[in-house]
Amino acid sequence: MTESASRLGAGRYLAAGERPASAVTTVHELTTSDGASVRGVLTTVPGARTVVCLMHPRQDVTHHPLVPLLLGAGAAVWTQHTRSVNNDLTLVHEQALLDVAAGLVFLREREFDSIVLLGHSGGGTLYAFYLEQAALAPGARIATTPGGRPTRLADATMPLADGVVFLAPHPGQGQLLLACIDPSVADESAPLSVVPELDPFDPDNGFAEPPASSAYKEEFLQRYRAAQRDRVARIDAVARHHLARAAEARAAFKAGGRAADRRRSLAPRIITVFRTDADPRTVDLSLDPSERPYGSLFGKRPDLINYGQAGFGRLTTPEAWLSTWSGISSNADFVRCAPGVTVPTLFIELTGDQAAFPADSRRMIAALGAADLSTAVVRGLHFGGPIAEGEPTGNELAAAEITNWLGERFELARR
Repeated sequence: MTESASRLGAGRYLAAGERPASAVTTVHELTTSDGASVRGVLTTVPGARTVVCLMHPRQDVTHHPLVPLLLGAGAAVWTQHTRSVNNDLTLVHEQALLDVAAGLVFLREREFDSIVLLGHSGGGTLYAFYLEQAALAPGARIATTPGGRPTRLADATMPLADGVVFLAPHPGQGQLLLACIDPSVADESAPLSVVPELDPFDPDNGFAEPPASSAYKEEFLQRYRAAQRDRVARIDAVARHHLARAAEARAAFKAGGRAADRRRSLAPRIITVFRTDADPRTVDLSLDPSERPYGSLFGKRPDLINYGQAGFGRLTTPEAWLSTWSGISSNADFVRCAPGVTVPTLFIELTGDQAAFPADSRRMIAALGAADLSTAVVRGLHFGGPIAEGEPTGNELAAAEITNWLGERFELARR
């Protein structure tokens, strides 16, 4: 493990303000229990006995806007990468849990009085999954990934945290994609192929030219949601086929030692998933209404963005598809994991969220197992921006809720 003072380059989030002048930042290279290398950044302020941890399965949160706000409140802050940061082609959520564990082992060794997890967006389900598994006896933890590989979770030291904050968590990468994958793709090898009666951007099905809100009929939505699940199931079958062929090749190599079989076992199979920005709720604002603006996380024109390069789960290995992006197969499902989350919990909903909608938040809150459960609703967009110009940001409003909640349960340094 090495450490040094560092100023890292900007990640997905930009800082909302200056860090306290007294803050000290060190970078740490950690080795996970299965031998992977991950990086974390620890920033402390004098007297800090509580450390707040931020992670996301895919994104770099080193410069998350909450970092300076938490430091100013008297907490230390730990931001950490997974092994798949900024490149989720091979993201396996069960491996990401080992990354989380490495960070918590390190922080326990630093002898902080309290460790509090803070999961924003996809970080929420990552931490819910971790807390569920960490609370189990090692032998009761998930033994294999959805693709059939050993997880090694039973062999890992997985410290429990003392509390958790969920900020605008969505239901999980797979559930998110299940809601926004375009089921009208007629041919998985043809990005422009369309089944007209399932096309969400066809006026005959209720679509209106933006910025007007679309108006889908319930009958269409029922067919649409069922077809989304059917498409994910078909991709699941493709992923499992690829994994079965690779397993056959490994077995053949083990039996015969032929280089050709070894090559077959190593040859990558990359799944391309076209058109993954097609959640009807992003263009029909009457569906599960909220203060969200028209459009998706990717922009104001899902009808165009859906056909471009941006989108969730667009390139993935079969193992990563099943573990992370399949809303049918993935274990990283917030509602599935939530009953196992029993530490003190704060759940913050953002009123203009374009990834976690009000009905999603209600289901997630209802599933949480914590006896000490607090909820808050603040005005803001999914990544914590303001809804209207001149307003406080969602991150600033959320920070006030978080620091009040922390101060009632954990020791914060005097400011």
